[in-house]
Amino acid sequence: MRDLFHDNENGDSWKSRLRRFFLDLDSRIDFGLYQAKTWGRELYERFTVFMDRFHVAGWRRWYFVEPLSEGLTIGTGGMLLMLALAIPAFRETSDDDWLKKSELAVTFLDRYGNELGSRGIKHNDSLRLDEFPDHLIKATLATEDRRFYEHFGIDIPGLFRAMLTNARAGGVVQGGSSISQQLAKNLFLSNERTIERKVKEAFLAMWLEVRLPKNEILKLYLDRAYMGGGTFGVDAAAQYYFNKSARDVSLAEAAMLAGLFKAPSRFAPHINLPAARARANVVLDNLVEAGFMTEGQVFGARRNPANAVDRRDERSPNYYLDWAFDEVKKWAETLPKSVHERVFVIRLALDVDMQKNAEKALENSLRQYGREYRAKQGAAVLMDIDGAVRAMVGGRDYSESQFNRATDALRQPGSSFKPYVYATALMNGFKPTSVVVDSPVCIGNWCPKNYGGGHSGAMTLTQAIIRSVNIIPVKLSIALGNGNPKIGRAKIRETARKAGIRSPLPDTPSMPIGADEVTVLDHTAGYTMFPNLGRAMAAHAMLEVRSGAGELIWRWDRDGKKPVQVITSQVAMDMNLMMSKVVEEGTARRAILDGIKAAGKTGTTNAYRDAWFVGFTGNFVCGVWFGNDDYTTMNQMTGGSLPAQTWHDIMAFAHQGVELKPIAGLGPQATGRQQVAEGKKGDDAPVGRPSVLTKKGADALVRVERLLDDATRALAASASQPTKASIEGVSRRQGSLASASDQQPAGQIRGN
Repeated sequence: MRDLFHDNENGDSWKSRLRRFFLDLDSRIDFGLYQAKTWGRELYERFTVFMDRFHVAGWRRWYFVEPLSEGLTIGTGGMLLMLALAIPAFRETSDDDWLKKSELAVTFLDRYGNELGSRGIKHNDSLRLDEFPDHLIKATLATEDRRFYEHFGIDIPGLFRAMLTNARAGGVVQGGSSISQQLAKNLFLSNERTIERKVKEAFLAMWLEVRLPKNEILKLYLDRAYMGGGTFGVDAAAQYYFNKSARDVSLAEAAMLAGLFKAPSRFAPHINLPAARARANVVLDNLVEAGFMTEGQVFGARRNPANAVDRRDERSPNYYLDWAFDEVKKWAETLPKSVHERVFVIRLALDVDMQKNAEKALENSLRQYGREYRAKQGAAVLMDIDGAVRAMVGGRDYSESQFNRATDALRQPGSSFKPYVYATALMNGFKPTSVVVDSPVCIGNWCPKNYGGGHSGAMTLTQAIIRSVNIIPVKLSIALGNGNPKIGRAKIRETARKAGIRSPLPDTPSMPIGADEVTVLDHTAGYTMFPNLGRAMAAHAMLEVRSGAGELIWRWDRDGKKPVQVITSQVAMDMNLMMSKVVEEGTARRAILDGIKAAGKTGTTNAYRDAWFVGFTGNFVCGVWFGNDDYTTMNQMTGGSLPAQTWHDIMAFAHQGVELKPIAGLGPQATGRQQVAEGKKGDDAPVGRPSVLTKKGADALVRVERLLDDATRALAASASQPTKASIEGVSRRQGSLASASDQQPAGQIRGN
C-alpha cells in the first residue's frame, strides 16, 4: 500500500508539473501577443502622426500624388511584364560561345577546286575600327543611328520620330531600329517581321550594350551586316562592288555602301545602279542634316557618283552557298571544345556548269510559260545518287529574295509522295502485279477523289502509279494497318522519315496522297533510296574541310553520315520498274531523256498550288517544283507539264559527257556514253558542257590528293625513327589506295 501510494504521488506530481508548464507557456504567449498589439498600435499611431506631416489635399493631391501612386503601381506591373518578355530573348544568348560562332570564316571551292565565294567573317583579315575612313563611319551613323553614342540600345526619340514620319507618309519610309538592335537581329534572330521578334530585338540590344563597348558594337555591325551580292560586312562589300578595301573608299563610294544597310537587294549597285546612286544621294543628305558634313564637303560626291564593278556575268550560286554555310555552322557545333579553328576552306559537291544550267532552265521555263501558267517561282535540286548536291536553285532571283525555296519552303508534294506509299506496301507483302480496286472509299467523313473523277475498277499497283490514281494509296494505307488507317499511315511515315523527310508529316487521312508538306531538298534526297537498292543517302554539300593552313580536318566519305537501308533491294528494283513506266507511259512523258533510262513521279496539289516532278537515272536524282510564294493557284499546271520539261532540260545537260550507269532493275542503258551535243545557233540555244574533267577523272585526282595527305602524315609520324616496318606500312597503304582508285565511288490532292 505504501509503494502504491508513493507511485500515485509521484504520478500526480509529474502531471501537476506538466500542467503548470503549459499554463505558464500560455500566459507568456498571451502576454506577448498583448504586448505586440500594444506596441503595434503605438507604432502605427506614431507613423500616422509622422505621415500627417506629408498629407497633401486639394489640387496637389490630384495633380501630383495620385498620378505618382498610380504610376508606381503600373510601373511595378510593367516591370513584371518586361521580365516575362525578356526571358525568351535572353535564352538566345544562353550559349557562352555566341560571339565566336558568328565568326566562322569559310572559303568555298567547287568540286574541282575552283574558288566560288566565301561566307562568315574573316576576322584575321578584318579591319580595325580606326582603319575605316571617317566619312564611312559618319555616313553609316548619319543614316542608320545618329544618336548611337547617346542611347542605351534603343533610341527612344528616334523611334518616335520614325513613327511620326511613317504616319505622315502613310507607310514605312523610315526605320526606328538602332544599330544595336540591328546587330542583335544579325547575331541572334531571323528576318521575320513579327512583334515577338521586335521585342526580343529590343531586349537583346540592351543586353549587348551592357556586355560590349559602343565601338565594338559598331565594329561588329560593320562586319556582320548583309550587303548584297552574297557579301557580309563593309570590307567584303567594298571588295565586291569597287575592287578595293573599305579603308580606301571615297566619300561617294562610302555613301553608296552606307545606303545598302536598309535594303541591300534593292540598292545593290551591280543590279540597279541608278537606285544605288539615288540612295547614296539620300545618305549625303543625311550627312548634312546630321551636321557631320557641310554641303560643300559632299558637293563633289554628288557631282561624281560612285561606279560599281560590272558583275552581270558573275552570278554566284548564293542559294547553294547559303545552304552550305548553314551546314558548316551545324558541323562546327559538333567540333570538340578543344578545337579553336574558325577559318576553313571547304570543297563542295557543287558543279558550276550544272548549277548555271539549272538556273537557266528554271528561268527560261518561267520566262516562257510563267505568265501562261500564272507561276512566279520555282526551285530545283540536282544531286548524285550518293546525295552529293551538284546544283541548287532556291528561287528565280537571289537579288530579289534570299529565301531559299529548295531548303526552307514547306510545300505539299501531291502524288510525288506516293512512291513512299507503294514502297511501304511492297515491303509488307504486296507485289507490283497485286490487283487492287479503284472504288469509292471514305475515312470518317473524308472521301478522296481521283484527278479526273470517276473510278477505274480493278488494276495492278503498277497501273495505279502510272495513272496516278488517288484512291489506291488511301486503300493501301488501310490495308497496311489491317483495317486501321492510322497504323498504316504510321508505317508510311516511318518509310518517309528513314528516306530523309525531316518535316513533321502530321497524321492526316490525306497524307498518303501528299497532303503533308516537305522541302524540295528532303524530297529529292528521299528518292535516292530507289537507285541505291534501298539505301537512302543524306543530302550533303561538303566533300572536304580543311583548315586555313591546308590541313585536312574532315571528309564526307570517311566522316559523313552513312547510308540507311530503308527498303530491300528487291523492293527498290520493283519500284524502279514501276516509276520508269510513269516516265515512259504515264504522266511524265515530257521527262523522257534521249538514250537514257529514267524513272520518277509527278505531283500536283489541290487547286494547282504546287506542281512537282522528282526523278532519277543511274547517275543523278533531281527534283523540280513550281508554285507561288503566297500559295495562289496556278493555271492548271500539273507535274507532268512544266516541272517535267524543266527536269528534262536540267538532266539532259547533266548527262552530257558522263559515263552512263544503269538503274537497278531496268537493265543496261541503250548507249554507253551520252555524247556532248552541239550547240544550236541563237542566243537561247542550249550550250553543251565545256571540256572539263569527267567525274571519274576528278575522283581519281581527289584520291591521289588523299593518298598524298595520308602518306605525308605517315612519313611525318615516322620521321624520328624511319624503320623498315614503317616504310613498308606506307607502301602497303599506297598500294591499297592505288587499287581503290580503279573503283567507282560508290486537303484533296490532284492525282498527276
